[in-house]
Amino acid sequence: SEPGLSGLEEELTCSICLCLFSTPVTVPCGHNFCASCLELTWAGLSAGFSCPQCRATFAGRPQLQKNTVLCRVVEQLQGRAGAKSEEEGQENGEAAGCWAGEPPVSCDSCREAPAVQTCLTCTASFCAEHLRPHRDSPAFRDHQLCPPLRDLQQRKCPQHNRLFEFFCSNHGVCICSLCLLGHKLCPTSPLEQAKAAAQSVLKKKLVELHNQSERTARAMSTVKTNQNQSAETASRKKELIRNEFSEIKAVIEERENEIIKAITEEEKRVWNKLDYIYSVLGNKKNEVLSLKDQIEMALTESDDVLFLKRAAALQRTSTKEAFVPSVEMDQNVMHSTYQSAINLKEIVKISVTQSREKKEEAKLVKIKAPPVAHPNKTFVGKKPQGPHPTHKEKTLPQAQTPLQVETDTKEKKKAAKVAPTTTPSATAAAVKELIDSFLKKPREELLQYAANITLDYNTAHSTVVLSENYTRMFISDIFTSPKYHPQRFTDYRQVLGFQCFKRGIHYWEVELQQNSFCGIGVCYGSMERQGPESRLGRNSKSWCIEWLNSKISSWHNDTEKCLPNTKATKIGVLLHCEGGFVVFMAVGEKHSLIYKFKAQFTEALYPAFWLFSSDAVLSL
Repeated sequence: SEPGLSGLEEELTCSICLCLFSTPVTVPCGHNFCASCLELTWAGLSAGFSCPQCRATFAGRPQLQKNTVLCRVVEQLQGRAGAKSEEEGQENGEAAGCWAGEPPVSCDSCREAPAVQTCLTCTASFCAEHLRPHRDSPAFRDHQLCPPLRDLQQRKCPQHNRLFEFFCSNHGVCICSLCLLGHKLCPTSPLEQAKAAAQSVLKKKLVELHNQSERTARAMSTVKTNQNQSAETASRKKELIRNEFSEIKAVIEERENEIIKAITEEEKRVWNKLDYIYSVLGNKKNEVLSLKDQIEMALTESDDVLFLKRAAALQRTSTKEAFVPSVEMDQNVMHSTYQSAINLKEIVKISVTQSREKKEEAKLVKIKAPPVAHPNKTFVGKKPQGPHPTHKEKTLPQAQTPLQVETDTKEKKKAAKVAPTTTPSATAAAVKELIDSFLKKPREELLQYAANITLDYNTAHSTVVLSENYTRMFISDIFTSPKYHPQRFTDYRQVLGFQCFKRGIHYWEVELQQNSFCGIGVCYGSMERQGPESRLGRNSKSWCIEWLNSKISSWHNDTEKCLPNTKATKIGVLLHCEGGFVVFMAVGEKHSLIYKFKAQFTEALYPAFWLFSSDAVLSL
């Protein structure tokens, strides 16, 4: 029956080429394939042989044997299908190439009955009645008959009006016998052979596409696995990073608690002392009030003798004046704890900034390769520069460790070996160009080098008062006697910043009042603290700008140079340790240069400040 035949045809179809089996073979898992299809699938493999249908893998390449039973069944099915098709064509007169629902091909003789055959020699279709001469007469014996064809004109050569008989593989077109002259240099073949060759090529391509689909599926599976693995790795790393940052926060909180505890203990110490003094003063007050009451009662005595006795006793009684001892918070404790918090903040900021800059530099290295130097060109005393240096470093007294000092020494030695020989003129030109590049920068770009400056209480002169978290200084009329410290200035009203700088680029701003007597500069930590040599600019270890009313002067090594007057009340100081210069500029909508010092700095530099007049105030 027709349904049984259709079901059997599905069972006898190769799952690779989707056609009936051609020389079927059986693999160890029991599935069947065309021998040629399986050979193409396994071509080029030395291991990893598997069934294309169930994906079962085999230890080695299986020995393929022809399935004779299945081969006979396929041949019988093909013969039965061919016979039935021919029989139905003859009985129904329908063209084998027609689609379902299309009208049958009409006979070209009677134009009424449906055609049962088409004669390719006559190029006409005939019904059973008019086809009889082709069957009976020997004159038509050589005529080629085929099932009815609807598009005979499309099968003719438009140039010679003859049926196509050959195929030109170079041009990919069907040609007639007369066209062979024009294609004599091209490889041509009969249509049947060309069709068989094309079918073979398409079957191979189908097998290749099947293999490519399998490889793509395996690649997709690998990508999905990698995606899941990367997500799992990232999740684990995130958890580790959260744990690390939790520990960092815990360490910082512990340090915060230690600092707060130190200040609380100092507060408690001072509070207890003052509380004791308060109780002593209360007793003193009660003693004075008691003596006062006795005197008042004696003055009311009317008896002269008793009055004189009491008066004599009261006159011998004396009270001492109330004395309030000086009890102050230990400034060393207050300042050192505050400064340790600042130092910790700076260390964290520097670490984060350097990590971020290294990441940016790594990105730039990936994006842009370094330029190749010209073989005949020598760079004399000038380092390649970008728009601005990406390095910002601070040398803090508490933050620098022996490892950092050792690293700095190694870097300096390495730089000394690598640095090319330069002439003084070339170096001066390079420094000038570097200074000019900084002067052209807007204030917003200079602020990226901003240093958080605080004033060092241990260096402040006894009349200099520090306030607002050690960022403001002025002169007090009340003389105080702070504890002795070897770093304290004794002869001049000066104070140094707590931070010192030995490497990198640093910028800070100072606010002053107009017509003040004051000075702003930098100095080495080894500058004298007493005597004439201890004043800013009067030695070889300090550089400063002084304001004396409307007069402005630069001072270094006891040499003065008068400068043009400026009305600016905010002064910017830019220090470039490696470049060997410090620049003083008036800060405004557009900053202008006041003066620049160029020197080869050999020690760490401290911000330095000097006050002369009592109304002078400097703020950072």
